[in-house]
Amino acid sequence: MPLGIDDALPFAVVLPAVAAVAAVVMPHWGRAVGLVGGLMTAAAVVVIAFGNRVGGPIRYALGGWPAPLGIELAADGLAVVMLALVATVMLTAGVYALRYFDHDGGAEPALFWPLALLLWTGLNALALSADAFNVYVTLEVVSLAGVGLCALGGRGEAIVAALRYLLAGMLASLLYLLGVALLYVEHGTLDIATLAQVAVTGAAGFVAVPCILAGLALKAALFPLHFWLPAAHANANAPVSALLSALVVKAALYLVLRWWLAGLGMGLGPILVQLLGALGAAAVLWGSVQALVAARLKLSVAYSTVAQMGYLFLLFPLAANPTTASTAWAGIVYLVVAHGLAKAALFLASGSVLRAHGHDRLGELAGLLPRSPITKFAIGLSGVSLIGLPFSGGFVGKWLLLNAAIVSGQWWWVALIFAGSLLAAAYVFRIVALLFAQSESPIDVAPQHSPMLMELPALGLALAAVGLGFAYPALESTLALPDMLGDHAR
Repeated sequence: MPLGIDDALPFAVVLPAVAAVAAVVMPHWGRAVGLVGGLMTAAAVVVIAFGNRVGGPIRYALGGWPAPLGIELAADGLAVVMLALVATVMLTAGVYALRYFDHDGGAEPALFWPLALLLWTGLNALALSADAFNVYVTLEVVSLAGVGLCALGGRGEAIVAALRYLLAGMLASLLYLLGVALLYVEHGTLDIATLAQVAVTGAAGFVAVPCILAGLALKAALFPLHFWLPAAHANANAPVSALLSALVVKAALYLVLRWWLAGLGMGLGPILVQLLGALGAAAVLWGSVQALVAARLKLSVAYSTVAQMGYLFLLFPLAANPTTASTAWAGIVYLVVAHGLAKAALFLASGSVLRAHGHDRLGELAGLLPRSPITKFAIGLSGVSLIGLPFSGGFVGKWLLLNAAIVSGQWWWVALIFAGSLLAAAYVFRIVALLFAQSESPIDVAPQHSPMLMELPALGLALAAVGLGFAYPALESTLALPDMLGDHAR
């Protein structure tokens, strides 16, 4: 039987899983297995994107049994965006890791590849899962792989951060599972598309919605549930930090969007919707201030993730207004991709700084990068998108949110977006100024050259984050809710 486009859905999950097993069985071939498996997975994602663009949303019934009896995989425009972001960051971080781990012949490179491929498996399965319980399983795969990667360095700070991450992830998963169980008792189905056709209300719904939302908010590190994120991202290896910040926290937000489309918003009153927006605002302000005063480069970038995730929760109050829902949706999708690319680039560039100089203490970096113009350029370009300067991807996302806030009359979000952008400019300019400053004291040890194979991936992602803004005219129609979501948009 010839393979069809819908067969690419299981391949996008199976291929990285097989590659992960092969990397465990053949650790000395881990790099080759990782890159080959990654390229094959990326090819499956391209096929899915093409099929979705030509024929609309794709569904694949595992074992030939459709929902609700069987388990289905589904790919609409939102899933394709997530799959494409995962493939781009995964492949780029993998190329970066080729040289990042070459100084270590021990366990780190041998374990990185199977864990990264396992993470890729979980993220692809999460993006494609159409069953609420399968989503829980994929959340566990993503969390366990993330914890393993976080602890990969074996340093005391990394181990402590990984354990905190593990406990937070377990609590979040249990909350999510409780909510799903209550919905199953109420409606007798776990298929998300079926749940989208029923009102998530009643006694079970009023408990299930907060449980699901709280679990996903904890995984997305929404203020004040962000306590686990800064240490985990700041103390992990650079390619791991890039994966965690660009992809793992986005996976939780992706599920929030999915449940919103499945009727989650119907269980949220106007007060709770504004409360979620207020928590996002607190994340923007608190995370930005902490990024501004952080003593280490990677810690500053980690707190920036807390701040940038706050913008994404403005979807709730802005999309609650039917007249601005589509604009807010497009802005959030754009910010998710732009932030993922820019933040991955920043962490990879930070790893080059740390690798070249043996530390990332901001107060001691002045004059230490005279021979790393590519790294400095990558950090500067990433900052352009995070600030939202014209005409970057971050600018387009924030501009769309500003339009939604103005049209809906919610002017307080306009003030927040401007304040957050100013604070982002402050911590980005602080970093850039230190990197370009001249040292006032002689440097005892000259900085090492960062390998080009580490510098170019960061620069490529930074260029993509900025270039995303120029691509908006071509993508504008694709981001419309009916085109993006198919049946879910109705």
